[in-house]
Amino acid sequence: MSKILDDVSRTFSEFLLIPQLTKQEHIPRHVSLRSPVAKFKEDSQPRLSLNIPIVSAAMQAIACPRLAIALAMHGGISTIHCSQSPQSQAEMIRTTKKYKAGFVKSSANISYSGNLGEVRRIVAQTGRKTVAVTADGSSNGLLQGLIFAGDIWPGEPDGKPVSELMVSMDKIKTATVGISLDKAIILLRACNQKCIPIVYENGHLDSLVFRRDAFSLNEFPLQMLDGEGSLMVSAAINTHDYIERVPCLLHEKVDFIFFDSSDGYSEFQKRGFDWIRKQYGPDIIIGGGNVVSAEGFNYLVRECDADFVKVGIGGGSICITREQKGIGRGQASALIDVVNARNKYLSETGIYIPICSDGGLANDTQIIIALAMGADFVMMGRYFASLEESASIKYNIRGKTYKAYWGEGSSRAKHWQRYSDSLQEKNITQFEEGVDAYVPYYGWLHEVLPITIAKLKSTMVSCGAITLQTFSKEAVMTTISQQTFIEGGTSNVLLKDEP
Repeated sequence: MSKILDDVSRTFSEFLLIPQLTKQEHIPRHVSLRSPVAKFKEDSQPRLSLNIPIVSAAMQAIACPRLAIALAMHGGISTIHCSQSPQSQAEMIRTTKKYKAGFVKSSANISYSGNLGEVRRIVAQTGRKTVAVTADGSSNGLLQGLIFAGDIWPGEPDGKPVSELMVSMDKIKTATVGISLDKAIILLRACNQKCIPIVYENGHLDSLVFRRDAFSLNEFPLQMLDGEGSLMVSAAINTHDYIERVPCLLHEKVDFIFFDSSDGYSEFQKRGFDWIRKQYGPDIIIGGGNVVSAEGFNYLVRECDADFVKVGIGGGSICITREQKGIGRGQASALIDVVNARNKYLSETGIYIPICSDGGLANDTQIIIALAMGADFVMMGRYFASLEESASIKYNIRGKTYKAYWGEGSSRAKHWQRYSDSLQEKNITQFEEGVDAYVPYYGWLHEVLPITIAKLKSTMVSCGAITLQTFSKEAVMTTISQQTFIEGGTSNVLLKDEP
């Protein structure tokens, strides 16, 4: 006889938070939303943290460099889907990474003996408008001048030497390695240059600080930047072609990867983890999932060496896995079970495993509930599909604007690698686990995301918390009845406008 669990499969809409004492220091501007992505020892710092606990789903209808850039600028990270060739996915990573900020390693360099033809070729290849002239033409050579492509007159002959094109060092203000970014920006404003070269004491080039980055950092103080000043981005992989796909992604310096599967409690995922760890060691951040139980969590962490675990099967707005196959679990119940397993693992080993709640988030309130229950960050599809920056196109339907949104398990996605056991299978899409749909258009990310963040901070303050870790540790919740749910909305009034 099959085993029947005693608990009820619950969703986020069945819970409410009970307010706690709000002290004087509990105000929204004091709230930090930093959350870990990679596992870490309890007495140390995680290798990677998000500045806001939000990532976008790995879906064709959503993922593209435009969204990845916008979300990273606001402190989250976008995921580039694997429903495409490894080369195409790597190109999306490369395009996102071209957007840099802060101390930028020069990718456009030429030696003093070069000419204008070479400069034009370098500018075309790198997309950079500032070319560093170094003694050996390397990014860390002795700096001898700078060439600004925008200052070159049209019609200049390709043979014109670099020495006649560059701004020499006696006209360039530099700063020494070790200067803070804030001070470098102050110096940049004072000397009114296009950029400030950061050099070692021996005059060799380290990096460049550009004027546009000063504006960017002021407007987007939470942007996610890697060690080279590029925006961060993640990528999904599958259990079929990771041997070809992972090297392509790592070559473009993707910040973390994860297995994208509707059911991650499998030996196929372990085989993928084992190969990646053997080839690249423990430093690569790899997530596993999706799972909905303590057993699934323990398998991914103890057997597969996952850095974080994704939770959720069948909870997405366009996912019909539960309906089609009868597997899954209410997202709240799944998250509670996995969080309890994570906490037990922490007490046994002293190692903290971040958890991503993926799916089942119909509104901002449910994002808040997921984080209060112990998720370190949430992954969302429909939320981002409705935004201008998502990959899908807009439609006008009966006078209202919508965007196309389809699941990775739908026939439209044609994601054959995800579901087939063999590339030779013929009837791979006999049934669907996702639908093809439309979602209302909500506007630009910079208009929508700050409202979500404001709600989250306000709730945390009401619950007496200014960090996500305190929020999940001290949160008090209650389950609600159907009548409580109805009472929580508007009633007995005629609304002036739709919300």
